Amino acid sequence: MTEAEIQDIVNKAIQARERAYTPYSNFKVGAALIDNNGNTHIGANIENGSYGLTNCAERTAIFTAKTQGMESISVIAIVADTTGPVSPCGACRQVISEFANDDSVIILGNLKGDYKILDIDELLPYRFKL
Repeated sequence: MTEAEIQDIVNKAIQARERAYTPYSNFKVGAALIDNNGNTHIGANIENGSYGLTNCAERTAIFTAKTQGMESISVIAIVADTTGPVSPCGACRQVISEFANDDSVIILGNLKGDYKILDIDELLPYRFKL
């Protein structure tokens, strides 16, 4: 990916972050992904008073993309207001791995412009897969 392509998808994740619903934690996360068809999908975390019903930004973007015809993730960017690049939770790592392939690009970023690029084996070593 070029630097311009990285910045574009990271900026889309930052914009998605503004749509987060976080009245309990005030920890907004945004995600943007490009699927195997070249379509872009966004997601933000949506909290609930019953925390187990909360949905993370990554899963929101992935579930939306899947319902719109995605077969696999080409690129996914995740952004939050963190000191370093944000780290997805374990559930999101497993969901990402369900739709990622060996060529998928995973970008973890923050609002300061820091980012780290990983592949699926770096994000979730020894992941469960069939």
